[in-house]
Amino acid sequence: MKVYPINNLYTMTVHTPQGSVVVIGAGTQGRRLAYMWSSRGGSVFLVDLNQKQLKDGLEYVEQLRTEATGHSGTWGDVQISTPDSLESILHSAWLVVECVPENLALKQKILSQLDSLAPSHTIIASNSSSYGIGEVIEGMDLRCSSRLLSAHCSIEIMGHNDTDPALIDLLFDQCEKHGFSPFRVRQSSIGYIYNRIWAAIKRETLLALSEGVCNPEEIDAIFKDVLKTPKGPCEQMDVVGLDVVHDIEKHYAEARSGLPSEPREYLQKMIQDGKLGVKSGSGFYKYKTDQQG
Repeated sequence: MKVYPINNLYTMTVHTPQGSVVVIGAGTQGRRLAYMWSSRGGSVFLVDLNQKQLKDGLEYVEQLRTEATGHSGTWGDVQISTPDSLESILHSAWLVVECVPENLALKQKILSQLDSLAPSHTIIASNSSSYGIGEVIEGMDLRCSSRLLSAHCSIEIMGHNDTDPALIDLLFDQCEKHGFSPFRVRQSSIGYIYNRIWAAIKRETLLALSEGVCNPEEIDAIFKDVLKTPKGPCEQMDVVGLDVVHDIEKHYAEARSGLPSEPREYLQKMIQDGKLGVKSGSGFYKYKTDQQG
């Protein structure tokens, strides 16, 4: 595993952010970010190739706003867009966040494009749940690497060797103002803080299932009973998407030796059977159409 110590060598001039936030990817996390970043009146652009995903994402934002309690102030606009107009909407963005699937080559392609198109003052953040920004940009020829950082759901913020520390401070401050509860990851870490712990829970859950120790219902029931959480591990994995969970597990296995293969094999079998979780209508559990998205 490569370690990227956060020793910042270069500092940009940082001002109070003006302009919009651009979110690349209208999936589960992207649409949630669009809702949060527009919660204090800011303008957000939600970008995706998939028109249905864009429509569903916008409907999700409106649903959350309807359900919001105690919100005071003005909601910002959330506009949907395709990559065709990316250059024009980046022109006025202070922050752009990639929320594309957990595929390293895809993330590198998107970040390279953002680095070439976004103005020099725009912060570029990766929302990857397992790849740190140092891993993603290794070997890439970037115009301005000091403005790139990791921001998983804008809860955990992590830089790389050359990330401008002032930008981390700025994003941390803005996350707090927009209702997030951010944490700083002080050393480069695959999976940040929470996902490192969550990965162990997922892996042990899948291992227990592969060994026939229990069924998903029993795991979720005992987990919720002991820890008083609203969802158990299997329910959570269904929400994330079992294909995404599998990609993350593959990355952990590539980076850390000695991890058992049974959890990945168990997931692979489910994926081959078309069980991706909520989005496919079936995973560990079955779901109605109106639960998807």
